[in-house]
Amino acid sequence: MDSSAHIVLVDDDPVMRELAEAKLLEAGYCVTTAENGRDAVDIVNEHGADMVISDLDMPIMSGFELTEVLRSNPATAEIPVIAITATDHPDSVDRVFAAGASSFLAKPINWTLFNHSVKFVLRASNDQKMIRVALQQAEAGVKFKDGLMSVMSHELRTPLNAIIGFGQLIADQFETDQNNLYKEYADYIVEGGKRLLGSVSDMLLASDARSGPITISASDISLGELIENSVSYVEKAASAAGADIKVTIKDPDLEVYCDRQMLSRALAKLLDNSIKFSDNSVEISIAAALTPKGDLAILVKDNGPGISSEKLSDAVAPFSQSDMSLRRTREGLGLGLPLANAIAHAHNGSLKLDSKPGDGVRALILLPASRVRTAMGAQRAEKIA
Repeated sequence: MDSSAHIVLVDDDPVMRELAEAKLLEAGYCVTTAENGRDAVDIVNEHGADMVISDLDMPIMSGFELTEVLRSNPATAEIPVIAITATDHPDSVDRVFAAGASSFLAKPINWTLFNHSVKFVLRASNDQKMIRVALQQAEAGVKFKDGLMSVMSHELRTPLNAIIGFGQLIADQFETDQNNLYKEYADYIVEGGKRLLGSVSDMLLASDARSGPITISASDISLGELIENSVSYVEKAASAAGADIKVTIKDPDLEVYCDRQMLSRALAKLLDNSIKFSDNSVEISIAAALTPKGDLAILVKDNGPGISSEKLSDAVAPFSQSDMSLRRTREGLGLGLPLANAIAHAHNGSLKLDSKPGDGVRALILLPASRVRTAMGAQRAEKIA
């Protein structure tokens, strides 16, 4: 590709122009010459160019101005420019690179290295083009994937809600009829629908988190109710695994200004991870208290197998289960910690993880003091309102 490149050569010195043109033609390039920057701009605009080689000190339009004009036009902004000058003043070099030059050659030209310099810059320019194309394709692919995931999630929610709702009605009827076998079958349908709906909701939230901060709908909720809601999400899984969840709240009446559904969901994800990735009969503690600075700290701790520090840093990355094959032993999409992290950040807070093998996992959600108010402070606010 380099040997067939079209190069625009610009120099007001006819001898220099002739020598450089001969070297370029000898290397197999297509060459168009110009005596000044203005003529070179006209040539590039009319015929295009794969490279511009320009002297800096020229009448009518200098090489500095030529480079700036090329860079200011989106159609020519990516054309590589090699600047040539007889001056070795550092200001000239800095100025031409600031204008957007790709490389720099000093006179007298080392003709042995001249074509090698041209070849190197052309190759670098071609590599950059390929990188830009690949980046554009990747961005388009990500945009399409996120859009498809969002549409699919919304489209799946409606039939899933119908399956869960009518499945529950059927289960209730079988319970009334004391038909335990079919009641069990109906319960499987409901639980399967809920599990799938949860996965769909997680994917939709993960898609939203990739596009930017998650939008929250904040309102006041007591800390005790918030923790109770999060524990209720995992009661069935905890019972099946024989997990023991202990709740310790210093001030359950403390008011938290948050998206109650999302924050409960984030805490439930932390609890579910402790249940899912630990042996049966795991002991889990969820505690909440104010820090000396007035921030709210909510800690979920277990005595499970823990995780190595190498894997801990990757734990908040989406789909980060070590085994994502169909033969994996643990269910789930690997979105628990990433979603908890995204929800914490949406509340201007943070998620911190601490663990080591054999010592369980400690997950801490820290919310800023601005989202916390004491019960007495909330009462005063109501009176003022």
